[in-house]
Amino acid sequence: MSEHNDRAADLWAGIEDLWTWVDDNRPLTGEGGENGGAGLLLRMLKLSEEVGEVAQAVIGATGQNPRKGVTHTWDDVQAELCDVVITALVALRTLTPDTRQVFTRHLARVMERSLGPSAVVHPQDVPTPRGVGEVR
Repeated sequence: MSEHNDRAADLWAGIEDLWTWVDDNRPLTGEGGENGGAGLLLRMLKLSEEVGEVAQAVIGATGQNPRKGVTHTWDDVQAELCDVVITALVALRTLTPDTRQVFTRHLARVMERSLGPSAVVHPQDVPTPRGVGEVR
């Protein structure tokens, strides 16, 4: 497997690489540094565009537009949903370099709220590994 494929397989390394690419190729920089200005707003708006593409794919997969008929597949819907997730994580990375930690903490809160406290293993509750040969 190539280094590129290894990084793509690691969600957080892939998001960091995509954020770097987007940041290096942004047409608007905006005022206020990395977290301010028109560039930031446009990056957040990109998420709405991607959600609209999910809706378009669902309408196309179900043939709900009588003028167009069936224009998409459910595989297209899956791909568009993946684009939403990637775009959201790149937007989150735009706001904080601690993307993984922020997301993980938020996911734990949502899981605890939805599934109950026993559904979440908090990092502080995971035992640290012991050294080889160490007496327990």
